[in-house]
Amino acid sequence: MSVLQMISVRLTDMAPADQQIGEFILERPEQVAKLSSAALAQETGRSQSSVVKFSQKLGFAGYQELKRAVIEAKAQEWRVPAGVIHGSIEKDDGYLSILQKLIGSKLQSMQQTVAVNNEDDIGKALSALDAARRIHLAGVGASSLVARDFSYKMMKLGRNVLHNDDSHIQMANASTLSSEDVLVAFSQSGASIETLRIAEAAKERGALVISVTGLKENKLASNADINLYTVADEEKVRSSSITSRDAQLILTDLLFILLIQKQSDAYDYIRNSEQAVATLKNG
Repeated sequence: MSVLQMISVRLTDMAPADQQIGEFILERPEQVAKLSSAALAQETGRSQSSVVKFSQKLGFAGYQELKRAVIEAKAQEWRVPAGVIHGSIEKDDGYLSILQKLIGSKLQSMQQTVAVNNEDDIGKALSALDAARRIHLAGVGASSLVARDFSYKMMKLGRNVLHNDDSHIQMANASTLSSEDVLVAFSQSGASIETLRIAEAAKERGALVISVTGLKENKLASNADINLYTVADEEKVRSSSITSRDAQLILTDLLFILLIQKQSDAYDYIRNSEQAVATLKNG
């Protein structure tokens, strides 16, 4: 049962103060995802302590846990297409079952990732990237592969992008940033020590930091200026970084397409890139 279903079931038995908070959450879950406990208290006409106690009555340690549960519940409204299986891949599964489960996991991860990121936050990230003098992309492991893919796309638009698979070089690049620059830091856990240190170095230089992390509270997201989130359930496919990579890619592809729309000469850059690559193909 999701937290929204839980609130709905318990609503009539709640005290009046809790009912007000619960009704607000049920009616405006997307808005709750952007509100602090103090802001939610103001919106519902209750005290901040009432919001915290409401969260605890539902079994959460505090409001932040409740808010994350609301975001995840809203994301679950996306459904994998009929006929596609979503579940853990087992050792004895046949080829077709593995294929269906893998596709289902990937689709659900991408759909839920799009659902948990509101248009305002995507817009803030887009504006920051568009205005940046330089864009530095950081990430290790599978996140570095996504960063590299995003760097290639941004280069096609003539953007000044810094990326290297070596975290030492990423740190060196971060040390050259300024308030005119943007760092995009990729880490599903938000706890990668290399990416954290790189983000800290970028902030010390005055650069704006965009984090791309999982929904759970983490250090990278708490230190970033703009937070984008990915939803990935690696247990479903029992292999490293498969769905988290897809979740990160759907965000970077979305930002790339939106940036093409925003940049007036984008198609000129893309056409020039295609023509340049064509000379290699034609010998």
